[in-house]
Amino acid sequence: MSMRLSSLSHDSCFFVSSPSLLFSNVALLVLASPIPPVPSLSPGLSPVNVCFPVCVEVPSETEAVQGNPMKLRCISCMKREEVEATTVVEWFYRPEGGKDFLIYEYRNGQQEVESPFQGRLQWNGSKDLQDVSITVLNVTLNDSGLYTCNVSREFAFEAHRPFVKTTRLIPLRVTEEAGEDFTSVVSEIMMYILLVFLTLWLLIEMIYCYRKVSKAEEAAQENASDYLAIPSENKESSAVPVEE
Repeated sequence: MSMRLSSLSHDSCFFVSSPSLLFSNVALLVLASPIPPVPSLSPGLSPVNVCFPVCVEVPSETEAVQGNPMKLRCISCMKREEVEATTVVEWFYRPEGGKDFLIYEYRNGQQEVESPFQGRLQWNGSKDLQDVSITVLNVTLNDSGLYTCNVSREFAFEAHRPFVKTTRLIPLRVTEEAGEDFTSVVSEIMMYILLVFLTLWLLIEMIYCYRKVSKAEEAAQENASDYLAIPSENKESSAVPVEE
């Protein structure tokens, strides 16, 4: 797995990204903070660097079931969390064959705008505004379409105030009933195949054992028949004489 590592500041913060990690657009921000040496450490022990994940970008689900809530996931990780930023979040919806219109806005607080979704949208983001997801309650078939999540950030540096905007597109399809998961279907098919294979194997083993027992019984009967067919005088002469 190929990974690209670039230092962000004083070798204490690294941004790791890999196209093949979890999903196609996954970014992982890792902070590495060295632990200061402890004088009372036992001989042979040395301080280690502690790394912990902070933010992971994952795509949203794209299928919903009518009548159920649906979380539209939108995660926009900040490479420099220690820098203050003013964040504005806008959610747009475009019906099939229609145009985009605003359905939700976060600007110094949550704000649900007037739209066909009014009363059915719930903020589901994080306090640091890296996760700016929303949930659509009581999804209907008319909610199918394209959802756009725009995240605008203005960073407060001492020398300048850069502006960064990210966009996430979520094509949503609403169905009347939940469809079977492809993985569960494959697992069920494999289970039936294994069951048939085990049944055939057990049947073959039973036939083999039955034939083996039958042959053993036939051989025993043939030996008994041969022994009974020998005349009695031959049986006596065949006996070994005993010397006095």
